[in-house]
Amino acid sequence: MRKFINYVKGSFEELTKKVTWPTWAKLQSSALLVMVATVIIAVLLFLIDYIFQNLMTVIYTL
Repeated sequence: MRKFINYVKGSFEELTKKVTWPTWAKLQSSALLVMVATVIIAVLLFLIDYIFQNLMTVIYTL
């Protein structure tokens, strides 16, 4: 049990004193970048799916 307590204390100390956390502005810009990239990838996947759906419809109706 002592090992676990030491682990938790060490983890807490590392997170509060040794980790460099991003600034609020940097965090917002990173989040915005992730959201934009997600939307772009979603649109691209939608277009690919739509094209393949129409292509398969044409092939199966032959």
